[in-house]
Amino acid sequence: MHYVIIGGDAAGMSAAMEIVRNDSDARITTLEKGHIYSYGQCGLPYVVGKQVVSSTDVIARSVEMFRSKYGIDAKTGYEVTHVDPNNKTVSGNILQTRDNFILSYDRLLIATGATPVVPNWNGGHLLGIHTIKTIPNTEAIIADLENVQQVTIIGGGYIGLEMAENFASIGKKVRIIQRGDQLAGIFDHDIACFIHEHAKAHNVEVILNEEVQSFTGDTRVSDVRTDKGSYPTDLVLVATGVKPTTGFLEGTGIQLHHNGAIVVNNFLKTNLDDIYAAGDCATHFHRIKQLNDYIPLGTTANKQGRIAGLNMIGQRNEFKGIVGTSIMKFFDLALGKTGLSEKEAEQLGISYDVHTQEATDIAGYYPGKETMHMKLIYRKDDQQILGGQIIGGNGVDKRIDVLATALYHHMTFSELLDLDLAYAPPFNGVWDPLQQMAKRSTTQKI
Repeated sequence: MHYVIIGGDAAGMSAAMEIVRNDSDARITTLEKGHIYSYGQCGLPYVVGKQVVSSTDVIARSVEMFRSKYGIDAKTGYEVTHVDPNNKTVSGNILQTRDNFILSYDRLLIATGATPVVPNWNGGHLLGIHTIKTIPNTEAIIADLENVQQVTIIGGGYIGLEMAENFASIGKKVRIIQRGDQLAGIFDHDIACFIHEHAKAHNVEVILNEEVQSFTGDTRVSDVRTDKGSYPTDLVLVATGVKPTTGFLEGTGIQLHHNGAIVVNNFLKTNLDDIYAAGDCATHFHRIKQLNDYIPLGTTANKQGRIAGLNMIGQRNEFKGIVGTSIMKFFDLALGKTGLSEKEAEQLGISYDVHTQEATDIAGYYPGKETMHMKLIYRKDDQQILGGQIIGGNGVDKRIDVLATALYHHMTFSELLDLDLAYAPPFNGVWDPLQQMAKRSTTQKI
């Protein structure tokens, strides 16, 4: 059996390793457009900020290790441009030699990830304009920073905020331009306001409700122009989101989501025989929405890749879905979200209610406590938890993970109260803040 995998990062190599572990006779070929395999993209902002010493530190396994230790035919510089489901072949270009290639497969996994969205702005060709998605992207930014004082980040999502912190940490003056009315659009506005305040406290200039139109400069970018003004800059980072890398599938008959992601079932199989997909190029079933969604995260890519690999070798394994859990660091704040926001609940037509609370991560009388701003969203009729957003210092990660577990099991406030959570004054209050909120809600209901 010949397994071909397009993509050499999280989903692709998670699948490859499951095949290696469970099918000793398998022949595996992986095709990667770049030259680096299996690295942690989420760590790249911290390489720029010098909190991670080298870009090589985020590489989990080298190409050579996949080849020599695991017997995988791990190819680099192979760009797939066409899939032929009828003849079960993939074809494309070998970038270094400019030769063409064609490979037959018995089962195929598409794990091509996502590509940064870069609008077609005037002046986009100028030097000093960057994206960050790969190790070469990261090294290009670092090489370009020597004479840079002012950095302009276009986009205030997770990557934009993480990069703002890391640019600031190495002494750069940072500006974020966001076309909407808030940073971190996955949060509701009442929670995002704490992010705005924190950005201001750390001298990050935030420009809201302005849309970038062009860049100016001779050979290098010198100004960013929006629909409302012009801003001098030495370097631009475009962080306006990503899109699934699936353009090469046009005409194959593979079913795509409205945003271009490959539609997969709960076994990561596409609508075509012997073709699977996983990671940032595929849909992710959302357990709360009960819909196919698209929330590209490294955790999901690794899980989907593992499950796809098992199914490809006939070990039936189901991907149970996501609840949309994420967390990031923004200076000394942790920003956590899981499940639905108010905006999402409204879009789905759910009758919901909200509880907000300011709490401390540990017992209120114990020294060193830190404040958390918490918001829970729940169904009005049965008090099933729908989502949570928490911003604060220590303790945010713990509560978000508890909430994610509760959401996975469709728990109500009453069931949240029954959880046996750890308590000692240096770690928690006798009632965890989540349970305090649940207790308040159930008391009000009575």
